[in-house]
Amino acid sequence: MRSAVAVILFSVSALAQDQNAVATARAACGPAPVSFAVKADAKQHPTPAPDPDKALVFVVEDLGQCIDCYGGRSIVGDVTAALVKVGLDGSWIGAAQGSSYLFFTATPGEHHLCANWQSQLEDRARSFAMANFTAEAGKVYYFRIRLFPGQGDFVFDLDPINIDQGKYLVASSVYNVSHAKK
Repeated sequence: MRSAVAVILFSVSALAQDQNAVATARAACGPAPVSFAVKADAKQHPTPAPDPDKALVFVVEDLGQCIDCYGGRSIVGDVTAALVKVGLDGSWIGAAQGSSYLFFTATPGEHHLCANWQSQLEDRARSFAMANFTAEAGKVYYFRIRLFPGQGDFVFDLDPINIDQGKYLVASSVYNVSHAKK
């Protein structure tokens, strides 16, 4: 009997620790109920120079060379319209949709970046990806969000990428203008 109680208490304690760890990780994101509207702006293709006092950060949603992303897949596999919110240090800063990019400045120091799939489908809305980086004034950083359909599932990630790959992805993507919905 004591063993069973100990196992139950240990399990509940482990579950609480996991939930605390998840909450801590999600602190890089913004408040859950915030959602964004995104509009691609094909007329603009800004690629600003970094501010000498701040870092410049580009985030690219990359559908890449995903063979099944553009061809008649079911709703489970179709990610072409995926809208992904981007957060920095606990605040949402914008969103990307499709093969597109956004950018922002960051003060020097350690930062925590978050990507969250904005979806009415519960499984997708629970998809988070995180990355951290230490920004240096005058430097440019690139991150890539990837969404790929799999066998009834998908891959969702956020990774830092090198400057050459970053420049290529920005040049081959559409600029997004996003704003929080009211």
